[in-house]
Amino acid sequence: MITEQIATASQDCEDCPIRHRAVCARCETDELARMEEIKYYRSFEAGQTVIWAGDRMDFVGSVVSGIATLTQTMEDGRTQMVGLLLPSDFVGRPGRDGAAYDVVATTDLTMCCFRKKPFEAMMVSTPHIAQRLLEMTLDELDAAREWMLVLGRKTAREKIASLLSIIARRDASLNLRGSDGPMVFDLPLTREAMSDYLGLTLETVSRQISALKRDGVIELSGKRHVTVPDFDRLMNEAGDDCDGGMLA
Repeated sequence: MITEQIATASQDCEDCPIRHRAVCARCETDELARMEEIKYYRSFEAGQTVIWAGDRMDFVGSVVSGIATLTQTMEDGRTQMVGLLLPSDFVGRPGRDGAAYDVVATTDLTMCCFRKKPFEAMMVSTPHIAQRLLEMTLDELDAAREWMLVLGRKTAREKIASLLSIIARRDASLNLRGSDGPMVFDLPLTREAMSDYLGLTLETVSRQISALKRDGVIELSGKRHVTVPDFDRLMNEAGDDCDGGMLA
């Protein structure tokens, strides 16, 4: 049985580290006050399941810290990781009772949750929330289409570089940093999880990371602390140009 901990410490919305990217990013002060009334925090340890596919969800929410995976399981027991939930990503679907995927905490995870029915009511009365959720949904759709290209057409080296660039960009955005100088971040996934997500063997992932390090594209401190000296070069390794478009 999965046990969860309700976070005892609350946080003012104005001081939230994901405030500028979360579903509440467009909210005014009075709207934030209303959201304060329906929110609560939930914490999960690495490896714990947040929700099982098909289970009834009585909440929606945003990842505040940590990372979770979206996983789909086939009838014969085979599983596939189909998505990552990074800080500021939204969990749950207003208007739907059940969860579409297993959501599992990959690292220690903290979520800012909202009771579903009051949140759905706020979507009707607060256009800022509905508009921001639409923006996030469209961004998620774009990301899914981009990931189809990564999985279907890119080489193993390009897949690794693409994943690193996605994580680097998200980390820079959350911390309000640009990509002009070196980009430094902690890789939130183990190499086993990366191999599952990318459809590669563990040996291939390790070999390609070592190759990127040897070629000076990335620097590693331990297995998780990554420095990207030149982000444009990483994007080129991913098959993208420095403007974010795909290289022919």
